[in-house]
Amino acid sequence: MHRVRLTSVNDFAEWRNAARGLLIKGVQPDEVIWEDPSAPIDLFAEPEDRPPDVAARAVGVVPPLFLELAEAAVCHREAVRFALLYRLLFRLQKDRELIGVRADPDVSRLYRLVGEVRRDSHKMKAFVRFREDETRFGAWFEPDHYVLERTAPFFVRRFASMQWAIFTPYRSAAWDGQKLLFGDGTRREDAPRGDAMEEMWRTYFASIFNPARLKVQMMKSEMPVKYWRNLPEAELIPALIRGAKEAEAAMIAKAATIPPARHMRADARKIVPEEAVEITSLADARAAVQGCTRCPLYQYATQAVFGDGPATAEVMFVGEQPGDQEDLAGRPFVGPAGQVFDRALEKVGIDRSRVYVTNSVKHFKFEPRGKKRIHQKPNAGEIQACRFWINLEREFVRPKLIVAMGATAVQSLTGKAASITSLRGKKLELPDGGHLLVTVHPSYLLRLPDREEAARELERFEADLRAVKAFIDRRGDEVRSGAGQAA
Repeated sequence: MHRVRLTSVNDFAEWRNAARGLLIKGVQPDEVIWEDPSAPIDLFAEPEDRPPDVAARAVGVVPPLFLELAEAAVCHREAVRFALLYRLLFRLQKDRELIGVRADPDVSRLYRLVGEVRRDSHKMKAFVRFREDETRFGAWFEPDHYVLERTAPFFVRRFASMQWAIFTPYRSAAWDGQKLLFGDGTRREDAPRGDAMEEMWRTYFASIFNPARLKVQMMKSEMPVKYWRNLPEAELIPALIRGAKEAEAAMIAKAATIPPARHMRADARKIVPEEAVEITSLADARAAVQGCTRCPLYQYATQAVFGDGPATAEVMFVGEQPGDQEDLAGRPFVGPAGQVFDRALEKVGIDRSRVYVTNSVKHFKFEPRGKKRIHQKPNAGEIQACRFWINLEREFVRPKLIVAMGATAVQSLTGKAASITSLRGKKLELPDGGHLLVTVHPSYLLRLPDREEAARELERFEADLRAVKAFIDRRGDEVRSGAGQAA
């Protein structure tokens, strides 16, 4: 039996050298006892077997991925890590593909160790707080694993211009502005206690704390309690949690108000809160939407863009949201995507004046970029807030067929996200008895860089519209046939 005790708890090069020495002798994994360097030395144990220095000799071959994973795994606190790595190293000599077999118990365990080490390193990056001590900065951190050495270079890059030190129970790291040095571990009481920067952290954290998004379980996983004592802002958490329910209730109960003054067209009507308007018709809804404050998008758009078309339309087309030109014109589908839409309608023989065209979200969401306003996809909250308006349009128009153009429209109409690929071309039934047909948004055709692919996708879009045209023609035949029988 071979006994190996490394001097470092996480030195990959030291483990690799020892493993190569064993491998060159052909030592089986079950013939090696890897002692944990952090465990007390057993004075009555057999003498340690130190493998020869074989760093300069070629010993076996392994996939590069194994070396990458092993370098992380040695930083784990589990004592079996060295034995696990040697066992895999030995097995890889006969089967180099083994590292890709995630179902193998050894490989699966390796990936678990690596994942836990990487998460611990991420937490260190997130929860280290430096405190000033005269001209230097120091921080205390208690990692779950031996991650200081692999994480310290991150702080060198982030704080290259200042001198700092990070203290942990097993090791310490210091940056003097030129070199990264490592030393012994220390005690918490020897680390810096606090400085004026802590008040800034507390103020910042209190300002970004959102009671409506509080989930205690989330906080326990993303900011574990064990790290609270290292964070100056964490002392606020218990009080913020206690007041979260009351604050959330106050936010929900607060009535919507008239939006603040913002740039609008000279001929835009005065905004009236939608709660103050009785909505009994499509015309009422079109007027009331201008006072909508259900989500923050109203603060930046020129106006709300409601649907367009006859209240008796049997087909309703639903897109995503108004674009730049729609926001200025106050009508849906008048920009580049609208022109693609109009040409396709005309080609298949659908009269746009006989269908109702609208969007899932009524305000333009954009990002300013120079003099341009760049479209941004609405999020789930904004889509949900605007379902109030799309549902009113469906209630007043009562279309027999709704055409959802794009994923946002599908989510708005069904209440859940779904891929266009899985639903496209299928005639689905909605809870109110209407039918839903799913296709792509016309803007998708504009974004395709390959002209041949764009031409193919346009043909598919037109084929979807021909199905809509067939529905319109069939409905017309049914109405005419019904009228003849009644006469």
